[in-house]
Amino acid sequence: MISNGADILVRLMQLGLAHAQSFQTTHVNAFGDRSSRLVAAWSGLVQHGQPQEALSTYVTDAWQRSLLTLDVLRRRGNDFIENEEKGTPPVLDFSYEVILEGRDLPRAVNYSLVKIIPPDGVVVDPAKRPFMIVDPRAGHGAGIGGFKPESQVGEAFEDGHAVYFVIFRPMPEPGQTLADVRDAEVVFLEEIHRRHPDTDRAVVIGNCQGGWGSMMLAASAPDKIGPLSINGAPMSYWSGKEGRNPMRYLGGLVGGVVPAMIYSDLGNGVFDGSLLVQNFEGMNPANTHWKKLYGLYAYVDTEAERYLDFERWWGGFFMMNEEEIRWIVENLFVGNRLAQSQALLGSEKVDLRKITTPVVVFASHGDNITPPSQALNWVADLYRDENEIKARGQRIVYMVHPNIGHLGIFVSAKIAGREHEAITHTMRAIEALPPGLYEMVLENEGERVRIKFAPRAMTDVLGLDDGRDDEDMFAAVARLSEFGAQVYQTFGRPFVRQMVTEQSAKQFFRSRPLRQERMIFSDQNPLMAAVKTQAAEARAARQPVAADNPWLALEKLMSEQVEQNLNMFRDWRDAMQELTFHALYGSPLMRMIGADGVAERARHKDADLMSLPDVRGALARIGTGGEAEGTLRILELMSRARGYTRRSRLEKALHLFETEEPFRSMTDLERAHLIHEQALIVQFAGDQAKASLPQLLDTEDERAKALDFVMRIAGPAETMHPAALALYHEIETMLGKGDSGDGAQARSEKAGGKRRRTLRQAAE
Repeated sequence: MISNGADILVRLMQLGLAHAQSFQTTHVNAFGDRSSRLVAAWSGLVQHGQPQEALSTYVTDAWQRSLLTLDVLRRRGNDFIENEEKGTPPVLDFSYEVILEGRDLPRAVNYSLVKIIPPDGVVVDPAKRPFMIVDPRAGHGAGIGGFKPESQVGEAFEDGHAVYFVIFRPMPEPGQTLADVRDAEVVFLEEIHRRHPDTDRAVVIGNCQGGWGSMMLAASAPDKIGPLSINGAPMSYWSGKEGRNPMRYLGGLVGGVVPAMIYSDLGNGVFDGSLLVQNFEGMNPANTHWKKLYGLYAYVDTEAERYLDFERWWGGFFMMNEEEIRWIVENLFVGNRLAQSQALLGSEKVDLRKITTPVVVFASHGDNITPPSQALNWVADLYRDENEIKARGQRIVYMVHPNIGHLGIFVSAKIAGREHEAITHTMRAIEALPPGLYEMVLENEGERVRIKFAPRAMTDVLGLDDGRDDEDMFAAVARLSEFGAQVYQTFGRPFVRQMVTEQSAKQFFRSRPLRQERMIFSDQNPLMAAVKTQAAEARAARQPVAADNPWLALEKLMSEQVEQNLNMFRDWRDAMQELTFHALYGSPLMRMIGADGVAERARHKDADLMSLPDVRGALARIGTGGEAEGTLRILELMSRARGYTRRSRLEKALHLFETEEPFRSMTDLERAHLIHEQALIVQFAGDQAKASLPQLLDTEDERAKALDFVMRIAGPAETMHPAALALYHEIETMLGKGDSGDGAQARSEKAGGKRRRTLRQAAE
């Protein structure tokens, strides 16, 4: 955890050296290899006397590809304008019928439930439970889960399930909140069950933002939802690895929730989703500003339609009300409250532990928007360990892909044919699993994929991160964000709102960069008038260059170099942003500002556990018991004071439990229950647990036996931890056994003498 300037400078040097070494080994060596191949190809052409011909054919091809690429961008701009005029319909590759319109509900929302019409040849089994797919509303429109035949929709159809899809319109309804959206989806689930009364409750698949939205749905209506699969869904926004996941720092660097409030005011109460998409694009400048466009240019003869299909989704920008985006920023991006059961939805606190249905989490190490730690650390935030998951009767299954990117989780045909197929086909098996935490492991056996559910511990989930100490800094970000929101709301908002009108808001939306870059290449731009004709002529006279042309090889070489340079810029930019964040929020002052948030997180976790039946039952019996309860409570109090437990002490305790009363006559189950109960009492009511010891040990004989038993485990006194020894003296005095001042030493010597006699007798 970085806390001072020296640490920051050291880390800066380490990152700089690491990036320099990576560039040397990866990029420079690769550039040299490609250059060698280029020289070899050029030498071959020179020997055959063809360099001028190679240049001529390359220039013709390059000019034609340029015209065709401009024409594709023109078509993209026209598609963008046309789609906006049509209301930006979903990009589903399947026909559908609208079942319920959210605008007709008592609290109107811009969401609708549609039923996907099975394609020809698909037979739906009426005995199988239906699926409901919820796409992300994070700047883009709906349909990515059914973007192509090989998709989540396609896999569900292949397994014989009816499929429903939750879509949404670009503009939210006035006053719409995320609580209204949640309530609408509850109505959607009820309608699906009405249509399929003889099947189990619907399986829900939530993608990205739709994932955490579906988790809130499952927590609010646990009896109306079947198994839940969340894919690439960021649940713990503070989590991530240093040097790997820079997006989590953005909230702290831009000022928390204030920018979202300003942009919402400029939009007359509406937040423009293109700003979220712009953030996504900024994460990978090489892909945004070069690789994607060069890929179109290089393979424009075959890639045009695929590019346009994807851009219809990527370029469909959807809005949110201020209440919605502010809730998301304050409870997720900055506040991270949902994972800690601190988020309020309406007047209801969202407690994800109310979810009773199995939850399947799909994440990827290659996902830089939702890394595995962000997708899974909510499990560690909610549950103390895997045993609590079992105690609550919950099943959590996770699967981590080694390298697929964020969008690949939803749109990759390979993922749809393997991971999503595995999830779809194993839902019933997952429900039959005993409660616990599992990893879904896929193993290839020839053409067959074997699926295993491997039991996992909480340490396996936490092992996907590099530690969580750095998350404490984000508590300061959350506090400052709250303060900034209050300041802006009081002093800034009145002036901004006075300047905004409905017309200025529309102009603000039109002027956003992602809209401008599409419209500027459309037919609305007079300079594009000749492109359509010239592109048609180029297509008719097309002369593709030979694949072994050295000028084409040089083009690809330079393209890869541009991409690598942009990646290098990205790496340095991300490193500097991370260092800046640590410098700002890693200081003692900032840690002091966020201390209450850190403490609240710890208190909240303990407070939640107190709702468990075992905890409530234990606390109800805090003053009930005798020698056994009192002895175990003293041992637990001393163990907590010490902070650790040695194996030797555990072995001594187990031996005495099995050989001496009052424990010897107990069964293992009874003894384990008693130990667990006293541990809960000490954990959740430590002071009261200690104060009530005289009530448990209410005779001189019980007190003497208990203290002697404890010292035979914890002693001798000279080897005890100072904190444990001090606590023992305090307990002695409380029980009236420490007035001589040397009770612990006497009991330790007595215990030592008894052990020596026992050993002598055993030897004889």
